[in-house]
Amino acid sequence: MKKELLLSISLMSFTGCAYNSSTNNGVVGVDRKQFMSLSASKMQKGASQAYSAIITKAKKENKLNKDKATLQRLTTIANKLIKNVVVFRKDALKWKWEVNLISSDQLNAWCMPGGKIAFYTGIINKLKLSDGEIAAIMGHEIAHALREHGRERASQSVIKNVGLSLISQYYKLGNVGSSLAQKAIDVTLTLPNSRTHETEADRMGVELAARSGYNPSDAVRVWQKMASLSKQAPIEILSTHPSNATRIKDLKIYSKKVQHLYKKM
Repeated sequence: MKKELLLSISLMSFTGCAYNSSTNNGVVGVDRKQFMSLSASKMQKGASQAYSAIITKAKKENKLNKDKATLQRLTTIANKLIKNVVVFRKDALKWKWEVNLISSDQLNAWCMPGGKIAFYTGIINKLKLSDGEIAAIMGHEIAHALREHGRERASQSVIKNVGLSLISQYYKLGNVGSSLAQKAIDVTLTLPNSRTHETEADRMGVELAARSGYNPSDAVRVWQKMASLSKQAPIEILSTHPSNATRIKDLKIYSKKVQHLYKKM
């Protein structure tokens, strides 16, 4: 009984802290309690180091910013979007924003904490992205950084690892027990939160695009293109992302919701 009480107290000490991030709601109304056990400064420092390593590697491999025209497109779009991040959080204007283009066939783009953006040539070329579609993707990735999804997931990971260690030690489960517990936590905790992050970033992204002079409905076209390339999409309930159909449906609703912002431009 005493051991069970100590275990409960240990776990509660790591799971009892939730708060709203510094993100404002915007027109799309993103509002959710978030758990943060890691400091924003540590996350940004780590992200800066990681970004530097990735950029240095790309440069050594002669894959960094080779297409100057496309890099200029990205920079122009980023500058417009960054001017509007204040709608969601004022402090983001002070971030040391950076945009780079990496030559790779990957359909990928991301924005690390602190405003470190990277686009891969593969996603631009294979999807034949217009400026509006690039803005939709970039707005989505910037939204992840504004909402601090990386910091939230890192905080969850810390708690998860501490919790698994305590549980395994108490019940003497060993590695097998930890593995099973890991799968259970992934299905019930990690995956749903990841889908939530993607939906939040989609909604914030269309608002950023609309406020920056890009048609928010371009986000719908992006995922229609992605859907056409998806031959064997995973079952949604076991996926870290919403299905293409679910995503497109939600984006249609929220792109209409912010359409008036675009028409004002």
